Amino acid sequence: MTDTTHKSAVSTPASRLTLGQVAPWLFAIAFLVLLPFVFKSNAALTIMNQMMITIVFALAYNMLLGQGGMLSFGHAVYLGFGGFMCMHIMNAVEDNGLPLPLPLLPIFGGLFGLGLATIIGSFSTRRAGTVFAMISLGIGELIAACTVIIVVLFGGEEGISGDRTYGLPVFGYEFLQQIEVYYVLGFWTVLSALLMYLFSRTPVGRMANAVRDNPERAEFLGYSARWVRFYSFCASGFFAGVAGAMVAINYEILTEQSMSATQSGVILLVAFLGGVGFFFGPIIGAIVFTLLQSVLSLYTEIWQLYLGALFLATVMFFPGGLAGVLMMHVPVARLGKFGLLVMPYIKTLLPALVSVIGVSALMEIIFHYRHAPPGDEEMTLFWVTFDSHNLLAMLIAFVVAAAGFWVAKRNSGELRNAWHAANTPDGGRA
Repeated sequence: MTDTTHKSAVSTPASRLTLGQVAPWLFAIAFLVLLPFVFKSNAALTIMNQMMITIVFALAYNMLLGQGGMLSFGHAVYLGFGGFMCMHIMNAVEDNGLPLPLPLLPIFGGLFGLGLATIIGSFSTRRAGTVFAMISLGIGELIAACTVIIVVLFGGEEGISGDRTYGLPVFGYEFLQQIEVYYVLGFWTVLSALLMYLFSRTPVGRMANAVRDNPERAEFLGYSARWVRFYSFCASGFFAGVAGAMVAINYEILTEQSMSATQSGVILLVAFLGGVGFFFGPIIGAIVFTLLQSVLSLYTEIWQLYLGALFLATVMFFPGGLAGVLMMHVPVARLGKFGLLVMPYIKTLLPALVSVIGVSALMEIIFHYRHAPPGDEEMTLFWVTFDSHNLLAMLIAFVVAAAGFWVAKRNSGELRNAWHAANTPDGGRA
């Protein structure tokens, strides 16, 4: 190699940012800035705020499960602890007039989450797998029980409430309106997601993937699997605390529900639904889960049944989550053969959707039949009013579900052949 070639190779920075790396973040910022101009109601802003909180918490959880392979059943304690401490800070600002701007509150929530994660992680990350999962479950239940016992710190069953408007105004804004809170949460959502992404690109973040896949080989290469898990655990606790501070800012109240096993189970569902194998998977899962939770709960009382069925179907048939389904189509798009899948998708997914509608209609009719007050025999479903006590309604729903399933099953072979042809460079003739 000549000196000129060597100097040219050295002067070319391998870590230079490209437009493809920066564009998604610029798009996310522009999207969050413009979204309130499309959805202007307070109800929509509340849903979007909840969505951003769930995104940060799901990304923090994915640092454990997706990147480090640590299944935690009690990760909500870091969100709750950071949120409770931020509520105390918020009340101290109100009582003592501390000059603390509200947008800085997530920093303190993250530090409190980091402190708790440092203590618990010092012994829980010594082991992985089932042992770590059981330790996380025990710690989660222990701290959740403390929220009712230690009233001075967690407020008991009533929780702790505060007022965010007593903080130091920022550019004249006192955060009285929901739109002002939205932009504060939007700022911390983008910043937290960016920092977590950068952490995944550091040597510790990359080694977390190696420890997840083969801890013995990582140890053989000279890396301590225990310390890699510990650093990932602490970083995850920090961002979970940030999410807890965002909860305190948005709702101005923290209760024991924020640290319960239910909350930990929900974030596990969100992460798996979006796809733990991809960085943006939890973001998709948080958006879909929040929308389903908010929309379905307005129309049906058994919305949790549908979410559970969706989670079960994802784990059984799409283990890569929704992000995995999207990424499966990247090779097809690169080959320019996505058009081969359009008609097979329509022929298979449309009847499958009809089958799902039939099953959900059957579930709604049975639920209304079993739980409706005496004399209330009429129900409205899909804009149609009928007698839920008439067996004909159940029969029609069953026939629709069965017919849709049969057609989808019959056309699935065509979809498999089209998928093979779309993923083969020569069109499947070889």
